[in-house]
Amino acid sequence: TVDLKYDDVSYATVHQSAFLRCGMMPVQPIKELWWFKIGASEERVYYYDPTSVDAALMKRARRSSRDNTSLEIYPTQLSDEGEYKCRIVVWDNTGNSTEPSVPISKEARMMLKVNVPPEKVEITHLTSGRNLSLRCKSEGAKPPADILWTKTSPDGVETEIPDLSKTREIEPAGELYDTAEQIFYQLQENEMIAKISCVVRHHNTNTTIYKNITFVSPAIQNALKVTIQRFAEPVLYSSIENQDGQDNKAGLVKISADPGFKVPYNTSVTLKASAPGIFPEPRYLWWVGDQTGIAGRELHIDNLEEDKSYYVLAENPLGRVVLEVPVHITTSDYSQWNDSSRDGDAMVTDTTEGLDTGAIIGIVIGAL
Repeated sequence: TVDLKYDDVSYATVHQSAFLRCGMMPVQPIKELWWFKIGASEERVYYYDPTSVDAALMKRARRSSRDNTSLEIYPTQLSDEGEYKCRIVVWDNTGNSTEPSVPISKEARMMLKVNVPPEKVEITHLTSGRNLSLRCKSEGAKPPADILWTKTSPDGVETEIPDLSKTREIEPAGELYDTAEQIFYQLQENEMIAKISCVVRHHNTNTTIYKNITFVSPAIQNALKVTIQRFAEPVLYSSIENQDGQDNKAGLVKISADPGFKVPYNTSVTLKASAPGIFPEPRYLWWVGDQTGIAGRELHIDNLEEDKSYYVLAENPLGRVVLEVPVHITTSDYSQWNDSSRDGDAMVTDTTEGLDTGAIIGIVIGAL
């Protein structure tokens, strides 16, 4: 009898060589060798007849030189992942040389898993004084990459930053995955320079990628002092350049209104604040006039009867920003209404009339 030696699951890295083992024990003369990829139907990958045919029906496939019956695919593509079947037909006369040989067919099925290393790694950051908010993103990996953070001392000693305050997101991108992780870190009093590294590890492809960024203590930076007009203490912001030489910038706090910023008389309105990409997540406080503030992302206004300006404070450890949000009563002419899709991402310049626009923009860019 003939037994087949094979692996239930084989792993390969995209663009490298894949090896699917299908050997015989004991070795017997081959009559035919077939390889199939199993899908909606059996797709022929390779056929071998020692007397006449040695044909790769898939251009990147070949018989392995290790045992003449296993299959190699090079270069491996992500589409090669799936189930395969090898069929070996051998001659066997059961040890009796006087009897004619008879063909014996053996089959084995196995899975090929194709791994993909990270395609791109980005690190972004926001700073306020000694407070740092960092985000590292790995794109286009399979399975999802792992992320950790390290800090390198001035004498070159690298240590892992413990899991203090961080969040991780894994999002599918087709057949691949994007992994993003955000951390909040405070420079120590004795730290004049800190090199922070995002380390992206993908064990399945033996890939490790470092993305570095260096922070300088505020004591030796050219700090720009800006103040806000309410809930005010000066907020220090220092202009830092990242490892790619791009200016340090942050997203704006965005305000949306449902059904809109201009509504008919006696209409209820919901205002919502968001700060996409900001970490840690800001807290929000709404108020109008001298009323007590209402905490939360949203402010619900019942039966608006007159034009009115509302204010929202967005604040996290990196700083704060105050926005004025005017809501207007329109005429009964429906054509003048503006819907929430147009007003959905109100920028600061659209919603800060009556406040010092220069100070507001400075805080948004510098603090959040």
